[in-house]
Formats: sequence, structure tokens, C-alpha cells
Amino acid sequence: MMEYKGYLSHVEFDDEANIFHGEVINIRDVVTFQGKSVEELRPAFEESIEDYLAFCAERGEEPDRPFSGWFTVRLSPEQHRKVVLAAEKSGRDVGKWVAEVLARAAEVDVRERIYA
Repeated sequence: MMEYKGYLSHVEFDDEANIFHGEVINIRDVVTFQGKSVEELRPAFEESIEDYLAFCAERGEEPDRPFSGWFTVRLSPEQHRKVVLAAEKSGRDVGKWVAEVLARAAEVDVRERIYA
């Protein structure tokens, strides 16, 4: 994963095309880049971000900013109750408890994708 101006990327190698493909992962807009070697990836990524920012400026639009860290989750009343009780049992406030649980779940998902 690479980072530039707060934007994060994910890169995969296409064995058939013999090329690396990357995409910015922490915005809603689609920004991609590619390179034939690892050395080409970072400049291609940074150039894609700069092109994206320039394109938005030309159109007079605000570019998507990297995710803020805030999002809303809808739960049933029963799920909400269970989350609050679990947070209280752990001695944490609900926000911190949910963030820790989600971080652990995301790490498991990443490991499963890497080692699958």
C-alpha cells in the first residue's frame, strides 16, 4: 500500500498482462494507475492523484477527500443493545469498543485475503 497526500492505494499484479494495476481505495471516486515495474508504480500513483486533483479543479468541483474516519451504521434495537452491553462489559465507551472490534475484523479479513 502506498500513501500520497492522504490518499491510499491498493496494487495487484496481472500475470497475463505482465503489469501492475493500482487503485486509490479511500475515496469514492475511481482513480487508477499502472506500471510495468515496481519502480514505475509510485510515480504513476502520484501522477494519477495530481491528475485527479487538477481535473476536479478544472471542473470547479471539490475532489473526494480521504475518508474522515466517521461513518454511520444502522443496527436493530437488539443489536444496538448487545453492542452497548459488550462495550460496558469491556470497560470502554461504545465508539472505542466498536472501533477496536472493527479493526480486529478488518485485520482478519486482510490476512485471509493475503494467505488465501
